[in-house]
Amino acid sequence: MLLRISRIFAALLVMAVVSQIAAASPNGLPNIQILATGGTIAGSSASSTDTVGYKPGALGVEVLINAVPEMKKIANISGEQVAQIGSFDMNNAIWLKLANRVNQMLASNDVDGIVITHGTDTLEETAYFLNLVVKSDKPVVVVGAMRPATAISADGPFNLYNAVLVAGTKEAKGKGVLVVMNDTIYAARDVIKMNTYKVDTFQAPDTGALGFIQSGKVAFYKQPTRKHTTQTPFTVANLTELPRVDIVYGYANASRLYVDTAVKAGVKGLVNAGVGDGSLYTEVKEALSEAQKHGVVIVRSSRVGSGMVARNGAVEDDKYNFVVSDTLNPQKARILLMLALTKTADLKTIQQMFWEY
Repeated sequence: MLLRISRIFAALLVMAVVSQIAAASPNGLPNIQILATGGTIAGSSASSTDTVGYKPGALGVEVLINAVPEMKKIANISGEQVAQIGSFDMNNAIWLKLANRVNQMLASNDVDGIVITHGTDTLEETAYFLNLVVKSDKPVVVVGAMRPATAISADGPFNLYNAVLVAGTKEAKGKGVLVVMNDTIYAARDVIKMNTYKVDTFQAPDTGALGFIQSGKVAFYKQPTRKHTTQTPFTVANLTELPRVDIVYGYANASRLYVDTAVKAGVKGLVNAGVGDGSLYTEVKEALSEAQKHGVVIVRSSRVGSGMVARNGAVEDDKYNFVVSDTLNPQKARILLMLALTKTADLKTIQQMFWEY
């Protein structure tokens, strides 16, 4: 009798454990959270042939999810609206809100990965910001579209499906924040919007893509080599604002007016989008040198679409105490400098950050 009771108790215990496992993961699919911020992927127009002049961010996250029911076959989907803007209006406050929400969600065992829908204008900036401040190795994928949701052959639905697919794969774990567009996977640090209207606008000209999606299969061929996410010292948990850093553009016969104006406005850092290898017009170099002596951190980047800015190359950086951006374009150099200034004002340390991140 005792043996029979023991067997019954053991069977009930097994059933209870199985029941708990089934409740936690009823279908074995990854749990993916979609955070929506607006953009063209949620854009709407009265005409199906409009690819300009539409209203970005018009559609909410639930509309985006319901428009791609196939996603429910590859993941358990839930959505949240973080912002509803065109990404030309992206700002530091939304970045901080988004980053804190991402970190909060990824700390939960109920979330396996996050997909962020975003306008393409500043998508690369948001992705790189998150790449530096997310504190989890779970997949975070940023996705957008070049055609509004109401357009003929809109690219958003398939981009979103692929983003969810990537976010749900174990291979995406530990690779930092990823950007998925046009069946291609990019590292957030390296990806750039290269064209104003083409669906293959996102490229990584210096390093290439990390992988591709074909017929529902995710294939990675490379690993990011720069430190990211859990490997960086940057946190946003206690930040309410970021240090002000602006960008000054280089061109023939440039004026120091914009450098002087930025310094008077109280900037903590300036990124110069120089010509060629970050070269500086003489008048501008003098203004930047004066700004540096007054405590403004100066980073030399380049307006050229790709390539490395060499330290002590076009400018004697050691002499002027300038920092160089390596392969980061001006808009991404601004992001790293803002975060660097939350930790230190030491120029050697900041330069090392540009080599590492």
